[in-house]
Amino acid sequence: MKKAILLFLFILPLYAVTAQIIKGHVVNDTGSFISGVNIYIDGTKTGTVSKDDGSFSLSVSGNPGNVVFQKHDYTTFTTAVSAVINKNLKVVLTKTNAIEEIRLVPYTSEAYRNYINYFLDTFIGSDRDRVTIKNQKTLKFSYDKKNNFLKVKAPNTLIIENKNLGYEIQYNLISYSLDLNSNTVNYTGTSFFKETKNTDKTKLNRMNAYDGSLLHFFRSIYNHTISEEKFIVNHVVKMTNPKYPTEEELKLLEDFKQIIRSSAMVKIPENITDISQRKNSQKPYALAIVKTLIPDSDYVTRKDGKVIFSFKDILQINYQKYFYEINGKEFIKSKYPVTLSSFLHPEGELFEVSKEGNITNPDQLINEGDFSKNKIENMLPLDYQLGD
Repeated sequence: MKKAILLFLFILPLYAVTAQIIKGHVVNDTGSFISGVNIYIDGTKTGTVSKDDGSFSLSVSGNPGNVVFQKHDYTTFTTAVSAVINKNLKVVLTKTNAIEEIRLVPYTSEAYRNYINYFLDTFIGSDRDRVTIKNQKTLKFSYDKKNNFLKVKAPNTLIIENKNLGYEIQYNLISYSLDLNSNTVNYTGTSFFKETKNTDKTKLNRMNAYDGSLLHFFRSIYNHTISEEKFIVNHVVKMTNPKYPTEEELKLLEDFKQIIRSSAMVKIPENITDISQRKNSQKPYALAIVKTLIPDSDYVTRKDGKVIFSFKDILQINYQKYFYEINGKEFIKSKYPVTLSSFLHPEGELFEVSKEGNITNPDQLINEGDFSKNKIENMLPLDYQLGD
């Protein structure tokens, strides 16, 4: 049985309001006030909690993305800050349905045990000791063996402790999927940051996490400072890799696998071995640089105060990163750089870039290379400024 989720937002008359404020009351679908609702600007340290009478007031600077209303056992509601700024709101949250949908591929404890490390590698990152999910056991895993596809859901908000950067992150995981055939990961969620430590060491780690990151790149796009920030952007096209198996060869390989499953055949023909080896060792396509040092006007449009990022092919972004070091009480850059190289696949989609370095529909932008390493362990709040 498919569950229905209803979310309502009523805009009440606006009275004299001068500051940049989001304010109002949170109620349930019977009209009763809800206290303890977490209300925050997605991806920042800016947030509050609704009071006993459901009231809340949150001061914001500008229109930084989305505001989130979240409480356990209630459906999470997200809306653009620009739609609710300086208005008196009545936000209605509905109780989540306790009855699960019938699923063809169930969420099981076995799938959790088998694939928890895949999830942590692709979601959290490599530092398991200092970046941890405190309530990790609430995660539920579903593995589709036929399609080699993993899905993960989190019924409760994930509490993530990042000792390296000095933050506790409340992460509301909306969706997570991992295609194990192509090793492609896609996840979306909302996040609220609480600073837990602010030492020279955490400041240093934050500076190194920011420098050359995807957040740094998009802020440079918004500020029109790509060249000044030393990002080098090249035009790349995707070309078919002649060494990768053709569609006909892949079908032949799949047909042979079906025969193996239903018979005692053990000898594998040479042509099947060759196809299998090329499938595992080669990528379906190769990337070719067709133009170097392209100007940001090739992939950025500025109109009516909006900054739009779009490109029909692929962008390669190179960056010479000089890691920050502590010298006495000063933060200095190291003498020798490390070259970072990343690929962005806008594929003609339009992404609006905010001054904070956020983009609309981030799940539609495919990234490879060093940008793809910017996982939770290196994630900074959108209101972070270099040196904070």
